[in-house]
Amino acid sequence: MTRTTLPEGAAPAAPAPEPRPGVGAEVRRLRKGLGRRFRLARRIAQRSVREQTRRAVRAWRSSLQVRIGAITMVVAGTVVVIVSLVLFSQIRDQLLSVKEEAAIDQAQAGVVYAQSQVATIAAGDGASVRSALSRTVNALLQRGGAAGDFEVVMIHRTGDIERPAASRRAVLESLPPDLRADVASGGQSRKYSPVPDATGEPQPTLLVGAAVPTDATGVQQVELYYAFPLAQEVESLSLIRSTVVISGIALTLFVVMIGVMVTRLVVDPVRRAAGTAQRLAEGQLEERMTVRGEDDLARLATSFNAMADSLQRQITQLEGLSQLQQRFTSDVSHELRTPLTTVQMAAEVLHEARTDFPPHVARSAELLRAELDRFESLLTDLLEISRYDAGAAVLDAEPADLGALVDRVVAGMEALARRHDCELLVNRPQEAVIAEVDARRVERILRNLVGNAIEHGAGRPIEITLAANRTAAAVTVRDQGVGLSSADAQHVFDRFWRADPSRVRTVGGSGLGLSISLEDARLHGGWLQVWGQPGAGAQFRLTVPLTAGGELTSSPLPLRPAFIRRPGTPV
Repeated sequence: MTRTTLPEGAAPAAPAPEPRPGVGAEVRRLRKGLGRRFRLARRIAQRSVREQTRRAVRAWRSSLQVRIGAITMVVAGTVVVIVSLVLFSQIRDQLLSVKEEAAIDQAQAGVVYAQSQVATIAAGDGASVRSALSRTVNALLQRGGAAGDFEVVMIHRTGDIERPAASRRAVLESLPPDLRADVASGGQSRKYSPVPDATGEPQPTLLVGAAVPTDATGVQQVELYYAFPLAQEVESLSLIRSTVVISGIALTLFVVMIGVMVTRLVVDPVRRAAGTAQRLAEGQLEERMTVRGEDDLARLATSFNAMADSLQRQITQLEGLSQLQQRFTSDVSHELRTPLTTVQMAAEVLHEARTDFPPHVARSAELLRAELDRFESLLTDLLEISRYDAGAAVLDAEPADLGALVDRVVAGMEALARRHDCELLVNRPQEAVIAEVDARRVERILRNLVGNAIEHGAGRPIEITLAANRTAAAVTVRDQGVGLSSADAQHVFDRFWRADPSRVRTVGGSGLGLSISLEDARLHGGWLQVWGQPGAGAQFRLTVPLTAGGELTSSPLPLRPAFIRRPGTPV
């Protein structure tokens, strides 16, 4: 054990205090809490800045009045700043120029007076030199001048000996070396330089120096300096600056107010016209603009009202024609039902007895039955279209297995596919896809899509794919036939539209199938879309929500196929 020996008379050192338990943890907890508050405050500030920025951008984009006001403020502010700077610079230069002229005149007069006072100074008598310099400085201070307050400094130099006299010591100590060098060379010079005032604060000062002629031998040299404080000029310039700034701000605001008021006079009628046009677009055809005065805006309102009157008349006529067309289509379809039934019964009798007829008569009976079936399908489609046009179509939604619907449609179209040497390929999940749909309408959509694919598939395989996600289900029908151009895709759902008018229908459709399918999809709140490429086939995609009334945001299947066959490539 090591024993420590203390010096004699030294007291033992007090033991070091033990740290309090928990103090460090408390400090760390406080720092952590402060850090969380700081980060929270910073996030709140950043969120507030972003929100204000978004509001400003939204106001800039949506309001013509705000844009014109802001542009007017920037332009007017820039012009006012430039004019103010030029004006202030001219005022300052003019004010200092007047000050300099007065100071130079006073300095020249002082040189003449000082020359008369120092002409008889004895260079070797220091007391006489200092007395003469002090007397001359006091006399010059009493003379005054047009340049305002001033201080005087005189310096007598004989060889390396200088004898100064000054009204204030601080002025002598603040004379710049370059100014003294200019005066020592026998010239006159001026310079702006800070000089401490009576309180010791540096103040901008105009210093004017000149050499005082003495004897002709040049043994002695006298320098005279005037110090003109610029406090009054600085105060005047400060007042002028404040006046210019206030006047510039007031002028800018005044110009902005004028711009905003003028803009409002122009924008308000445009806003009223936009509001009236929006209400017209919403169906309020009786809306009109108020005409005030006879100016350009009044002529605009008059022209707008005339346009609205013309649109109202045309829309009313079109509505009447549309209703007449809908009524005609519905009435004709219903009226044709009775004679069609009678003719179908007679055609059925002839068709059943065709074996007793000559071959050409038997063939006519078969053609008569086929065309009557097509005619009945056309009447059914016309009745369905008339219901949609009249807004009388009703969705009878209930849970249904879309996989079973697909299988049922494929089974029903197998015979038609075999006649066209076409294979139907089905890709669907093993588990059931249950959706709240009108099974009759969805089955009709799929029949139309598959039949259309068989007709245009050129005998190549047709792929039918079913998929679903958490909110929607989709079915795609893909053929490898002639395909569609982008222009054809815009009209494929039009009534009675055909990409090639010379092409004969082989399936026997009415030309309304895809139009009815589109209306059925919209009635479900779904999508019916098409993709096509000439020579690469086409793909139709039906997307419906799993729950009736649900809103679609995406589809489980892509509209554009992942694999696209190049034109001319064998399948």
